This record gives sequence, C-alpha cells and structure tokens, in this order.
Amino acid sequence: MNSFESITIEGYRRLYSVQVNMRPLTIMIGANGVGKTSLLEIFLLLAASAKGQLESKISDLSGLSEIMTGDQAKSLAISLSMSVPNNAPFDYYLRITPKGLAYEIALETLTQQNDPSASIPFKHIESSGLDVKYYSPDIQKLLRPNWDHNPLETSLSQVPKMYQEPENLRKRLASCTFYGALNVAPKSPVRLPQSMRPVTLPGSNGEDLVSCLYYLRETDSERFEIIEDTLAAAFPDFERLSFPPVAAGTLAMTWKDKNFSKPLYTHQLSEGTLRFLWLVTLLQSPDLTAVTLIDEPEVSLHPELLQLLADLMREATQRTQLIVATHSDRLIRFLKPKEVLVCDVEDGLTTMTWGDSLDLEKWLEDYSLDQIWAMNLMGGRP
Repeated sequence: MNSFESITIEGYRRLYSVQVNMRPLTIMIGANGVGKTSLLEIFLLLAASAKGQLESKISDLSGLSEIMTGDQAKSLAISLSMSVPNNAPFDYYLRITPKGLAYEIALETLTQQNDPSASIPFKHIESSGLDVKYYSPDIQKLLRPNWDHNPLETSLSQVPKMYQEPENLRKRLASCTFYGALNVAPKSPVRLPQSMRPVTLPGSNGEDLVSCLYYLRETDSERFEIIEDTLAAAFPDFERLSFPPVAAGTLAMTWKDKNFSKPLYTHQLSEGTLRFLWLVTLLQSPDLTAVTLIDEPEVSLHPELLQLLADLMREATQRTQLIVATHSDRLIRFLKPKEVLVCDVEDGLTTMTWGDSLDLEKWLEDYSLDQIWAMNLMGGRP
C-alpha cells in the first residue's frame, strides 16, 4: 500500500516549523490550542488542493493571511513524501505566498530520486508562479501545458490523468476524509430512514449509516458479523441489527436488545450508542480512503468502550492511515507510546514528538500511559 511517510509544515497557524514522520496510526494528544486540529486541517487543505479547490478552501479559512503564523511567516509551505512500491518515494512540495488580497503558488514540485547517484532528482512537476512545467512521458522532457492553466490551483490538480504517476499521488491526497462530532440531534440524518443503495462508508454525518450497514450485510457478511460481534462486546444486551423497509427503496434500522420485546429504532438510541455504532461501521469499512482524519472520537462514549475503540483503530490501519486528535486520558490508557504524538507549545509555537522517542520505559513498568501523561512526564499538558 502506498503510504505517506513524512510531512513538513512551515507557516501554518502555530505550526511554524513542524516535521512529522508519519505512521499507520497517529493519535495526537495535547492541551487545547496546541495545533492538533491544525495538522488535520493541513491534510484537508492538501485534499482540496488536489481536487482543484484550493482557492475556495483558502477562502473558507478566511484567506491566506489568516492561517499563516502571525507576523513570523512570509509564506505557507508543505512538504510531503509518499512511498512508491519498488521505486523511490514521491516528494511533493507546495509553497503559497500572499499576493495583494489573494495569493500565488510561488513554488510547486513533484520529484523522485530514482537514481541515488544523480545530483538532481527526476521531476514530474516544476512550477514557479506562472512558469509551469510537466514531464511528458511521450517526449520525455518537461513541457509547458498546452491547456488553460488556472494559476490559483495547484499544478498537481491539473496534471493530465494519463500521467499516471502524478495522478496516483493526486488521487490519494484528494481522497482524504474528515470525521468530526457526529450530529445526533432528533432530526439529524443519522436518525432518519435512508435509501437502499450501495455505499461502503457511513458518511461524515452518518447520512449513509443505515445504507452502508445494509449493503455490508448483503455483500460482505463476514465484515457485518464483525460489526455485530463488536457491538455485542460493547453492549452485552445487544442481539442484532435489522433493516425494515419503510417505503419503496427506503430502509429504517432497528437494534434488538435482550431486555425489550420490541426493537429500538435509530431515533430511540442514545447518543453514545449511535456514535459508537457509526465509528465501528466507519473503521470496519473495506473502502477507507488513503488518509482518515478523526477529531475527538471519544465524545459521548462511555470510558469502557475506549479499549474496543483503540483495537478498532489499529485494525483499520490495514486499510488507511489514521490520524486522530483526542483529549481523552482514558483513551490514552489503551495506546502504545509509538501510537501517540505529543503536541506541545514552546514560545507560542507547536512542537510534535512521538511518545516512543521519550524515555518512558522505566515509568511504564509501574504506571499506565495515561498516568504518565497525567504526571506530566511526557508533555502535552495545559
């Protein structure tokens, strides 16, 4: 599986100069305002840029000047490395600078060090301002585009689909998905009947949860059984999920509890139960995207469910790179130091340190990881 190996961010909010060697599972801990959400935002910014939506994303964030590191940064720069099977990794670099009330893409490159002895890496893309060049496999050299090129969008997003190697990186970046707090209000999408259609993800707002579970039951019974077994481990009185039709092509979902003769419908389930069901379905999906971003998965969950959640996240990394932001010391109890990225602030700027780079072995002989965090022996505390 192609995976992102490292990311360097310069000039984004508190992330003035941060480099992270990425892992299959990254769970960020730290106080409020230390930059955990900013790392999630960077991947959403890259995803938007890969889809040709950089201008609208920067506008949604109130403009480039609002997201740069105060008066300390003159530009926003991101470097990203992605592994390539049987070849050198892709190295992608993007630097954006303010220009009047807008911005310009000052430099964008996509390179590969295919020949270790070469002084200059192979270039797929080399763009500086309006000087844009792509490598043409047919002519085997860098050429300027012969199509209308939008200078406010990345060259990566405008690379011809036939250029397969840059397109591979673009598609993986574009697929990054974000899951925040699930809306579980009485009339929220997750509580309503849903259409019978083939979907394999529950939706960022649970709008496809019922459709997804039904489709999994019909097409991947083994995975559906794992979901039901996980629910039974979390809720000992749980028996099964069912999907009664409510209209042509529309399904409801019911939850059978041993204590009640009649099943419960989604609008009757508690917030924590519904959120856990949504998370289990998401993390068990066979079609997770290249990078899955989750903000505070512990919200509304009983502490006893967090060990199951940690196991689910580990298993999901077989299909995605998972980046999670949490405030839960109870969740940290069930993690390993190599899974924890400690976020702190020094002189107003973010630092990020992997837990297994800290000298914790002696402490772990007598204390759990959450106790070590509470004792402020690994940073990340207010």
